[in-house]
Amino acid sequence: MFTGLIQALGSLGVVDSDRLYLSVSSDLILADLAIGDSVAVDGVCLTVEEIFSDGFVATASPETLRRTTLGQRLGSSAPVNLETSLRAGSKIGGHFVTGHVDGVGCLVDSVLAASSWEMTFSAPPALDEQWRRNIARYIVPKGSIAVNGISLTVADYDPTGDRFTVAVIPHTYKETNLSRLKPGDPVNLEGDILGKYVERLLGERSGGAIEEISLEFLAENGY
Repeated sequence: MFTGLIQALGSLGVVDSDRLYLSVSSDLILADLAIGDSVAVDGVCLTVEEIFSDGFVATASPETLRRTTLGQRLGSSAPVNLETSLRAGSKIGGHFVTGHVDGVGCLVDSVLAASSWEMTFSAPPALDEQWRRNIARYIVPKGSIAVNGISLTVADYDPTGDRFTVAVIPHTYKETNLSRLKPGDPVNLEGDILGKYVERLLGERSGGAIEEISLEFLAENGY
């Protein structure tokens, strides 16, 4: 479990096939790292297998490489966001992030506003149906979403589910790889896990078909 608050940037290299080498210059990551620890790499939960003075090795399965941006990053110099797992008793400044990516989106545009960057993301070409099935259903105004492992709040969204916009404060923009993105670049997306549990519970109560949430529905169910 993670919070979506990025601790450092790293460089992604390849040891062999699906074994990845993450070069890290920050002591925030390496100082307390142990074999078997979980680290979110651009929002993808990976397990530490070897540790060195300047980084660590983790294995990403072929499925992970295919369904996330990590496979596209192999051999690239683009930095990746890193966050170690949440410890009991730690502050939770973002939201609960599992590190299990729901799908890939892409940057549409990034506009500097008065006090933040307004970044809009949409489904990559030819993935509209997968986007709606795995991602769009969990996007709600002022709800949480993880973009490359970063905890962000949905500022606006298209009700058809085609795209959404987040407001990124200067600190987050500078300290993560969001500042390196160009229109069309892919990103890993993870919807809020609380929304997934609510969807599942409502589906079970209604025999698989989720009922419309109305005042009558809430009253009947004790709210």
